[in-house]
Amino acid sequence: MNLPERIGGYIVERELGSGGMGTVYLARSRGGRSVAVKVARPELAGDPHFRERFRAEVAAARSVGGFHTAPVVDADPDAAAPWLATAYIPGPTLSALLEAEGPMDEARLRGLGAALAEALAAIHGCGLVHRDLKPGNIIMASDGPRVLDFGIARALESTRLTATGTAFGTPGFLAPEQAQGQEVDGAADVFALGAVLVAAAGGSAFGAGTPMGLMYRSVHEPPDLAAVPEGLRPVLAACLAKAPEERPTPAGLLDLFVPDAAPSPPAAAYAPTVAVVAPPPPSYAPHNAFQPPHQQQYHQHQYQHPIPPNSPLPYAAPTRPVAAGGAPDDDADLSFVAVGPGSSLLIDADGVTLGPEGAETQYTWAEIRTVAYAAEGPKHLGVVVHLHHGTAHPCVIAARRKSRLQEWLQDLPLILECFL
Repeated sequence: MNLPERIGGYIVERELGSGGMGTVYLARSRGGRSVAVKVARPELAGDPHFRERFRAEVAAARSVGGFHTAPVVDADPDAAAPWLATAYIPGPTLSALLEAEGPMDEARLRGLGAALAEALAAIHGCGLVHRDLKPGNIIMASDGPRVLDFGIARALESTRLTATGTAFGTPGFLAPEQAQGQEVDGAADVFALGAVLVAAAGGSAFGAGTPMGLMYRSVHEPPDLAAVPEGLRPVLAACLAKAPEERPTPAGLLDLFVPDAAPSPPAAAYAPTVAVVAPPPPSYAPHNAFQPPHQQQYHQHQYQHPIPPNSPLPYAAPTRPVAAGGAPDDDADLSFVAVGPGSSLLIDADGVTLGPEGAETQYTWAEIRTVAYAAEGPKHLGVVVHLHHGTAHPCVIAARRKSRLQEWLQDLPLILECFL
Protein backbone atom coordinates (compact mmCIF):
# COMPACT_ATOMS: atom_id res chain seq x y z
CA MET A 1 0.00 0.00 0.00
CA ASN A 2 1.41 3.39 -1.07
CA LEU A 3 0.70 6.20 1.36
CA PRO A 4 0.49 9.73 0.00
CA GLU A 5 3.35 11.82 1.37
CA ARG A 6 1.21 14.91 1.87
CA ILE A 7 -2.42 15.89 1.82
CA GLY A 8 -2.67 19.64 1.56
CA GLY A 9 -0.20 21.00 4.07
CA TYR A 10 -0.22 17.86 6.22
CA ILE A 11 2.43 15.14 6.34
CA VAL A 12 0.83 11.69 6.25
CA GLU A 13 2.05 9.22 8.88
CA ARG A 14 -0.19 6.17 8.49
CA GLU A 15 -3.62 4.95 7.44
CA LEU A 16 -6.24 4.84 10.18
CA GLY A 17 -8.99 3.10 8.25
CA SER A 18 -10.97 3.00 5.04
CA GLY A 19 -14.48 2.38 3.89
CA GLY A 20 -17.03 3.11 1.22
CA MET A 21 -16.67 6.88 1.46
CA GLY A 22 -12.90 7.12 1.51
CA THR A 23 -9.70 6.63 3.47
CA VAL A 24 -8.70 8.21 6.78
CA TYR A 25 -5.06 9.05 7.47
CA LEU A 26 -3.21 10.17 10.56
CA ALA A 27 -1.22 13.25 9.59
CA ARG A 28 0.64 16.15 11.19
CA SER A 29 0.67 19.84 10.51
CA ARG A 30 3.97 21.66 10.05
CA GLY A 31 3.66 22.75 13.66
CA GLY A 32 3.31 19.15 14.87
CA ARG A 33 -0.46 19.06 15.44
CA SER A 34 -2.05 15.64 14.84
CA VAL A 35 -5.08 15.53 12.56
CA ALA A 36 -7.28 12.85 11.01
CA VAL A 37 -7.62 13.50 7.28
CA LYS A 38 -10.44 11.82 5.38
CA VAL A 39 -10.03 11.68 1.60
CA ALA A 40 -13.02 11.01 -0.65
CA ARG A 41 -13.10 8.04 -3.00
CA PRO A 42 -12.32 8.67 -6.70
CA GLU A 43 -15.94 7.90 -7.65
CA LEU A 44 -17.11 10.73 -5.40
CA ALA A 45 -14.36 13.10 -6.50
CA GLY A 46 -15.67 12.88 -10.05
CA ASP A 47 -19.21 13.87 -9.03
CA PRO A 48 -19.66 17.67 -9.24
CA HIS A 49 -22.78 17.51 -7.07
CA PHE A 50 -20.77 15.82 -4.33
CA ARG A 51 -18.23 18.65 -4.43
CA GLU A 52 -20.95 21.30 -4.16
CA ARG A 53 -22.47 19.64 -1.15
CA PHE A 54 -19.12 18.87 0.38
CA ARG A 55 -18.27 22.57 0.25
CA ALA A 56 -21.57 23.56 1.85
CA GLU A 57 -21.40 20.88 4.54
CA VAL A 58 -17.80 21.67 5.45
CA ALA A 59 -18.70 25.33 5.88
CA ALA A 60 -21.42 24.34 8.34
CA ALA A 61 -19.32 21.68 10.07
CA ARG A 62 -16.56 24.22 10.80
CA SER A 63 -18.98 26.05 13.06
CA VAL A 64 -19.80 23.00 15.20
CA GLY A 65 -18.32 23.39 18.65
CA GLY A 66 -19.09 21.79 21.98
CA PHE A 67 -17.21 19.43 24.24
CA HIS A 68 -18.10 16.20 22.52
CA THR A 69 -17.29 16.60 18.83
CA ALA A 70 -14.08 16.44 16.81
CA PRO A 71 -13.66 19.95 15.37
CA VAL A 72 -13.08 20.44 11.66
CA VAL A 73 -9.76 22.25 11.24
CA ASP A 74 -9.17 22.25 7.48
CA ALA A 75 -10.61 21.05 4.17
CA ASP A 76 -10.16 21.37 0.42
CA PRO A 77 -13.31 20.69 -1.63
CA ASP A 78 -11.45 21.61 -4.84
CA ALA A 79 -8.57 19.14 -4.49
CA ALA A 80 -8.28 16.31 -7.01
CA ALA A 81 -9.63 14.13 -4.19
CA PRO A 82 -11.64 16.33 -1.76
CA TRP A 83 -10.47 15.99 1.83
CA LEU A 84 -11.44 17.03 5.31
CA ALA A 85 -9.20 17.30 8.38
CA THR A 86 -10.48 17.07 11.95
CA ALA A 87 -8.63 17.16 15.24
CA TYR A 88 -7.16 13.73 15.95
CA ILE A 89 -8.92 12.20 18.96
CA PRO A 90 -7.02 9.22 20.43
CA GLY A 91 -9.11 6.42 21.84
CA PRO A 92 -11.16 3.38 20.87
CA THR A 93 -14.56 3.56 19.28
CA LEU A 94 -17.53 2.84 21.52
CA SER A 95 -18.06 -0.41 19.62
CA ALA A 96 -14.48 -1.52 20.35
CA LEU A 97 -14.78 -0.50 24.01
CA LEU A 98 -17.98 -2.49 24.46
CA GLU A 99 -16.42 -5.52 22.83
CA ALA A 100 -13.44 -5.29 25.19
CA GLU A 101 -15.20 -4.35 28.44
CA GLY A 102 -18.82 -5.45 28.06
CA PRO A 103 -22.04 -3.56 28.85
CA MET A 104 -22.14 -0.32 30.83
CA ASP A 105 -23.99 0.14 34.10
CA GLU A 106 -26.66 2.79 34.59
CA ALA A 107 -24.29 5.50 35.82
CA ARG A 108 -22.01 5.15 32.80
CA LEU A 109 -24.99 4.99 30.46
CA ARG A 110 -26.34 8.25 31.87
CA GLY A 111 -22.96 9.91 31.43
CA LEU A 112 -22.66 8.65 27.87
CA GLY A 113 -26.21 9.75 27.08
CA ALA A 114 -25.62 13.25 28.46
CA ALA A 115 -22.40 13.60 26.46
CA LEU A 116 -24.07 12.48 23.24
CA ALA A 117 -27.01 14.81 23.88
CA GLU A 118 -24.57 17.73 24.24
CA ALA A 119 -22.87 16.73 21.00
CA LEU A 120 -26.18 16.57 19.14
CA ALA A 121 -27.22 19.94 20.55
CA ALA A 122 -24.03 21.46 19.11
CA ILE A 123 -24.49 19.73 15.75
CA HIS A 124 -28.16 20.64 15.40
CA GLY A 125 -27.48 24.19 16.52
CA CYS A 126 -25.37 24.65 13.38
CA GLY A 127 -28.11 23.41 11.08
CA LEU A 128 -26.67 19.93 10.63
CA VAL A 129 -28.17 16.49 11.14
CA HIS A 130 -25.66 13.68 11.72
CA ARG A 131 -27.82 10.91 10.19
CA ASP A 132 -25.43 8.07 11.06
CA LEU A 133 -24.83 8.12 14.82
CA LYS A 134 -23.67 4.65 15.88
CA PRO A 135 -21.09 3.09 18.23
CA GLY A 136 -18.49 3.06 15.45
CA ASN A 137 -18.73 6.85 15.02
CA ILE A 138 -18.16 7.61 18.70
CA ILE A 139 -14.60 7.82 20.05
CA MET A 140 -14.22 7.20 23.79
CA ALA A 141 -11.53 9.79 24.46
CA SER A 142 -9.84 10.32 27.80
CA ASP A 143 -11.91 13.48 28.40
CA GLY A 144 -15.22 11.99 27.32
CA PRO A 145 -17.02 10.68 24.24
CA ARG A 146 -16.57 12.47 20.92
CA VAL A 147 -18.93 12.21 17.96
CA LEU A 148 -17.13 11.93 14.63
CA ASP A 149 -17.97 11.91 10.93
CA PHE A 150 -18.84 15.28 9.49
CA GLY A 151 -18.59 16.69 6.00
CA ILE A 152 -17.92 13.79 3.66
CA ALA A 153 -20.71 11.67 5.13
CA ARG A 154 -23.15 14.58 5.00
CA ALA A 155 -22.16 15.46 1.46
CA LEU A 156 -22.41 11.82 0.42
CA GLU A 157 -25.93 11.67 1.81
CA SER A 158 -26.80 14.70 -0.28
CA THR A 159 -25.54 13.20 -3.53
CA ARG A 160 -27.65 10.81 -5.53
CA LEU A 161 -25.65 7.88 -4.13
CA THR A 162 -27.69 7.83 -0.94
CA ALA A 163 -30.17 10.66 -1.13
CA THR A 164 -33.91 11.29 -0.90
CA GLY A 165 -35.74 8.07 -1.58
CA THR A 166 -33.04 5.85 -0.16
CA ALA A 167 -31.98 5.25 3.41
CA PHE A 168 -28.65 6.65 4.51
CA GLY A 169 -27.23 5.32 7.75
CA THR A 170 -26.81 2.02 9.56
CA PRO A 171 -29.73 -0.42 9.95
CA GLY A 172 -30.46 -0.95 13.63
CA PHE A 173 -29.83 2.74 14.33
CA LEU A 174 -32.03 4.21 11.59
CA ALA A 175 -35.15 6.09 12.61
CA PRO A 176 -38.37 4.90 10.93
CA GLU A 177 -38.49 7.98 8.72
CA GLN A 178 -34.93 7.27 7.55
CA ALA A 179 -35.66 3.61 6.86
CA GLN A 180 -38.57 4.69 4.66
CA GLY A 181 -36.48 7.21 2.73
CA GLN A 182 -38.33 10.25 4.06
CA GLU A 183 -36.92 13.67 4.91
CA VAL A 184 -35.25 13.73 8.33
CA ASP A 185 -34.41 16.30 10.96
CA GLY A 186 -32.57 16.17 14.27
CA ALA A 187 -35.17 13.84 15.77
CA ALA A 188 -33.62 11.03 13.70
CA ASP A 189 -30.35 11.55 15.60
CA VAL A 190 -32.22 11.29 18.91
CA PHE A 191 -33.63 7.95 17.77
CA ALA A 192 -30.10 6.78 16.94
CA LEU A 193 -28.88 7.97 20.34
CA GLY A 194 -31.48 5.76 21.98
CA ALA A 195 -30.35 2.76 19.91
CA VAL A 196 -26.70 3.50 20.77
CA LEU A 197 -27.47 3.44 24.49
CA VAL A 198 -29.37 0.17 24.15
CA ALA A 199 -26.25 -1.27 22.50
CA ALA A 200 -24.06 0.17 25.27
CA ALA A 201 -26.30 -1.60 27.80
CA GLY A 202 -25.59 -4.90 26.06
CA GLY A 203 -28.75 -5.14 23.99
CA SER A 204 -29.96 -4.48 20.47
CA ALA A 205 -32.98 -2.25 20.06
CA PHE A 206 -34.24 -4.13 17.00
CA GLY A 207 -32.50 -7.46 17.25
CA ALA A 208 -30.14 -9.00 14.73
CA GLY A 209 -30.44 -10.21 11.17
CA THR A 210 -30.51 -8.75 7.70
CA PRO A 211 -30.49 -4.98 7.14
CA MET A 212 -33.99 -5.21 5.72
CA GLY A 213 -35.22 -7.05 8.78
CA LEU A 214 -33.70 -4.46 11.09
CA MET A 215 -35.29 -1.61 9.17
CA TYR A 216 -38.67 -3.35 9.11
CA ARG A 217 -38.61 -3.80 12.89
CA SER A 218 -37.53 -0.19 13.47
CA VAL A 219 -40.60 0.94 11.52
CA HIS A 220 -43.20 -1.55 12.75
CA GLU A 221 -42.12 -3.12 16.05
CA PRO A 222 -41.38 -1.75 19.54
CA PRO A 223 -37.74 -1.65 20.65
CA ASP A 224 -36.32 -4.37 22.86
CA LEU A 225 -35.23 -2.64 26.08
CA ALA A 226 -34.71 -5.78 28.17
CA ALA A 227 -30.98 -5.11 28.60
CA VAL A 228 -31.52 -1.50 29.72
CA PRO A 229 -31.56 -0.67 33.46
CA GLU A 230 -35.12 0.03 34.59
CA GLY A 231 -34.35 3.62 35.52
CA LEU A 232 -33.42 4.42 31.92
CA ARG A 233 -36.13 2.52 30.07
CA PRO A 234 -38.66 5.39 29.95
CA VAL A 235 -36.00 7.75 28.58
CA LEU A 236 -34.86 5.38 25.86
CA ALA A 237 -38.43 4.43 25.01
CA ALA A 238 -39.07 8.14 24.38
CA CYS A 239 -35.95 8.42 22.21
CA LEU A 240 -37.10 5.41 20.17
CA ALA A 241 -40.65 6.65 19.62
CA LYS A 242 -41.86 5.94 16.08
CA ALA A 243 -43.14 9.49 15.53
CA PRO A 244 -40.34 12.11 15.36
CA GLU A 245 -42.43 14.72 17.17
CA GLU A 246 -42.77 12.42 20.20
CA ARG A 247 -39.02 12.22 20.83
CA PRO A 248 -37.30 14.56 23.30
CA THR A 249 -34.82 17.18 22.15
CA PRO A 250 -31.13 16.93 23.08
CA ALA A 251 -31.70 19.69 25.64
CA GLY A 252 -34.60 17.77 27.12
CA LEU A 253 -32.50 14.62 27.24
CA LEU A 254 -29.88 16.35 29.36
CA ASP A 255 -32.51 16.95 32.03
CA LEU A 256 -33.56 13.29 31.84
CA PHE A 257 -30.04 11.85 31.98
CA VAL A 258 -28.77 14.18 34.73
CA PRO A 259 -31.92 15.25 36.62
CA ASP A 260 -30.00 16.68 39.58
CA ALA A 261 -28.20 19.23 37.42
CA ALA A 262 -29.49 22.70 36.68
CA PRO A 263 -32.48 22.31 34.36
CA SER A 264 -32.33 23.36 30.74
CA PRO A 265 -35.15 25.41 29.19
CA PRO A 266 -38.23 23.21 28.65
CA ALA A 267 -38.35 21.46 25.29
CA ALA A 268 -41.02 18.79 25.19
CA ALA A 269 -41.37 18.37 21.46
CA TYR A 270 -38.66 18.23 18.86
CA ALA A 271 -38.19 21.42 16.85
CA PRO A 272 -37.13 20.51 13.31
CA THR A 273 -33.52 21.30 12.45
CA VAL A 274 -33.02 23.57 9.47
CA ALA A 275 -30.88 21.68 7.00
CA VAL A 276 -27.84 23.17 5.30
CA VAL A 277 -28.91 24.62 1.98
CA ALA A 278 -27.05 23.18 -0.97
CA PRO A 279 -27.84 23.33 -4.72
CA PRO A 280 -30.32 20.62 -5.72
CA PRO A 281 -29.21 17.92 -8.13
CA PRO A 282 -30.42 18.19 -11.72
CA SER A 283 -33.65 16.46 -12.59
CA TYR A 284 -33.13 13.11 -14.25
CA ALA A 285 -35.52 11.20 -16.46
CA PRO A 286 -34.15 8.10 -18.18
CA HIS A 287 -35.13 7.97 -21.84
CA ASN A 288 -36.88 4.66 -21.30
CA ALA A 289 -38.34 5.36 -17.88
CA PHE A 290 -41.96 4.81 -18.79
CA GLN A 291 -41.83 2.24 -21.59
CA PRO A 292 -44.00 -0.86 -21.28
CA PRO A 293 -42.14 -3.82 -19.73
CA HIS A 294 -41.65 -5.67 -23.03
CA GLN A 295 -39.95 -2.59 -24.56
CA GLN A 296 -37.61 -1.80 -21.67
CA GLN A 297 -33.89 -1.62 -22.22
CA TYR A 298 -32.47 -2.94 -18.96
CA HIS A 299 -29.22 -1.38 -17.82
CA GLN A 300 -26.68 -4.04 -16.85
CA HIS A 301 -23.61 -4.02 -14.62
CA GLN A 302 -21.29 -7.00 -14.70
CA TYR A 303 -19.12 -8.36 -11.91
CA GLN A 304 -15.75 -9.52 -13.22
CA HIS A 305 -14.68 -12.01 -10.55
CA PRO A 306 -15.76 -15.66 -10.82
CA ILE A 307 -17.70 -17.29 -8.03
CA PRO A 308 -15.56 -19.66 -5.96
CA PRO A 309 -16.68 -23.27 -6.55
CA ASN A 310 -18.97 -24.77 -3.90
CA SER A 311 -18.79 -21.63 -1.78
CA PRO A 312 -21.41 -21.25 0.95
CA LEU A 313 -23.61 -18.19 0.69
CA PRO A 314 -24.98 -17.30 4.13
CA TYR A 315 -25.84 -13.72 5.01
CA ALA A 316 -23.08 -12.02 6.96
CA ALA A 317 -23.29 -8.57 8.45
CA PRO A 318 -20.60 -6.18 7.18
CA THR A 319 -17.38 -6.54 9.11
CA ARG A 320 -14.31 -4.31 8.96
CA PRO A 321 -11.32 -3.77 11.22
CA VAL A 322 -12.20 -1.67 14.25
CA ALA A 323 -10.66 1.75 13.87
CA ALA A 324 -9.24 3.70 16.77
CA GLY A 325 -7.83 7.15 17.27
CA GLY A 326 -10.18 9.35 15.32
CA ALA A 327 -11.25 7.00 12.52
CA PRO A 328 -14.93 6.00 12.56
CA ASP A 329 -16.06 2.55 11.51
CA ASP A 330 -17.26 2.75 7.90
CA ASP A 331 -19.12 -0.54 7.72
CA ALA A 332 -22.30 0.84 6.17
CA ASP A 333 -21.38 4.21 4.76
CA LEU A 334 -21.97 3.44 1.08
CA SER A 335 -25.23 1.73 0.26
CA PHE A 336 -28.43 2.01 -1.73
CA VAL A 337 -31.77 1.13 -0.20
CA ALA A 338 -35.12 1.29 -1.97
CA VAL A 339 -38.14 0.34 0.11
CA GLY A 340 -41.66 0.02 -1.25
CA PRO A 341 -44.90 -1.49 0.01
CA GLY A 342 -44.24 -5.20 0.17
CA SER A 343 -40.72 -5.38 -1.28
CA SER A 344 -37.27 -3.83 -0.96
CA LEU A 345 -33.77 -3.64 -2.43
CA LEU A 346 -30.43 -3.21 -0.64
CA ILE A 347 -27.09 -2.82 -2.42
CA ASP A 348 -23.97 -2.55 -0.27
CA ALA A 349 -20.46 -3.94 0.10
CA ASP A 350 -21.82 -7.42 0.85
CA GLY A 351 -23.88 -7.72 -2.32
CA VAL A 352 -27.52 -7.32 -3.32
CA THR A 353 -30.47 -8.17 -1.06
CA LEU A 354 -33.94 -8.03 -2.58
CA GLY A 355 -37.35 -9.62 -2.49
CA PRO A 356 -40.76 -9.46 -0.85
CA GLU A 357 -41.09 -8.22 2.71
CA GLY A 358 -39.95 -10.87 5.16
CA ALA A 359 -38.51 -13.13 2.46
CA GLU A 360 -35.58 -11.13 1.11
CA THR A 361 -32.63 -13.02 -0.34
CA GLN A 362 -29.01 -11.87 -0.39
CA TYR A 363 -26.64 -12.52 -3.28
CA THR A 364 -22.95 -11.83 -2.74
CA TRP A 365 -20.86 -9.99 -5.32
CA ALA A 366 -18.83 -13.15 -5.90
CA GLU A 367 -21.88 -14.97 -7.29
CA ILE A 368 -23.39 -12.04 -9.22
CA ARG A 369 -22.74 -11.81 -12.97
CA THR A 370 -24.90 -8.79 -13.79
CA VAL A 371 -27.50 -6.53 -12.18
CA ALA A 372 -30.12 -5.20 -14.60
CA TYR A 373 -32.70 -2.53 -13.82
CA ALA A 374 -35.37 -0.47 -15.57
CA ALA A 375 -38.60 1.39 -14.94
CA GLU A 376 -41.71 -0.77 -15.12
CA GLY A 377 -44.38 1.87 -15.48
CA PRO A 378 -44.40 5.35 -13.93
CA LYS A 379 -43.69 4.31 -10.32
CA HIS A 380 -42.18 0.82 -10.34
CA LEU A 381 -38.53 -0.22 -10.44
CA GLY A 382 -37.68 -3.60 -11.90
CA VAL A 383 -34.39 -5.20 -10.85
CA VAL A 384 -33.00 -8.54 -12.01
CA VAL A 385 -29.92 -10.15 -10.44
CA HIS A 386 -28.22 -12.59 -12.84
CA LEU A 387 -25.90 -15.15 -11.25
CA HIS A 388 -22.87 -16.85 -12.74
CA HIS A 389 -24.54 -20.26 -12.72
CA GLY A 390 -27.31 -18.98 -14.98
CA THR A 391 -30.30 -18.20 -12.77
CA ALA A 392 -32.04 -14.82 -12.69
CA HIS A 393 -33.82 -13.32 -9.68
CA PRO A 394 -36.26 -10.46 -10.35
CA CYS A 395 -37.90 -8.02 -7.96
CA VAL A 396 -40.22 -5.06 -8.44
CA ILE A 397 -40.24 -2.17 -5.94
CA ALA A 398 -43.04 0.39 -5.96
CA ALA A 399 -42.07 4.02 -5.43
CA ARG A 400 -44.39 6.40 -3.62
CA ARG A 401 -43.89 9.09 -6.27
CA LYS A 402 -42.70 9.29 -9.87
CA SER A 403 -39.82 11.51 -8.78
CA ARG A 404 -38.70 8.82 -6.33
CA LEU A 405 -38.42 6.32 -9.19
CA GLN A 406 -36.34 8.78 -11.19
CA GLU A 407 -34.00 9.20 -8.23
CA TRP A 408 -33.60 5.45 -7.91
CA LEU A 409 -32.78 5.18 -11.61
CA GLN A 410 -30.17 7.90 -11.25
CA ASP A 411 -28.66 6.37 -8.11
CA LEU A 412 -28.32 2.81 -9.34
CA PRO A 413 -25.52 3.22 -11.90
CA LEU A 414 -23.49 5.24 -9.40
CA ILE A 415 -23.72 2.71 -6.58
CA LEU A 416 -23.21 -0.29 -8.87
CA GLU A 417 -20.12 1.34 -10.33
CA CYS A 418 -18.60 1.29 -6.85
CA PHE A 419 -18.95 -2.48 -6.50
CA LEU A 420 -18.91 -3.97 -10.00
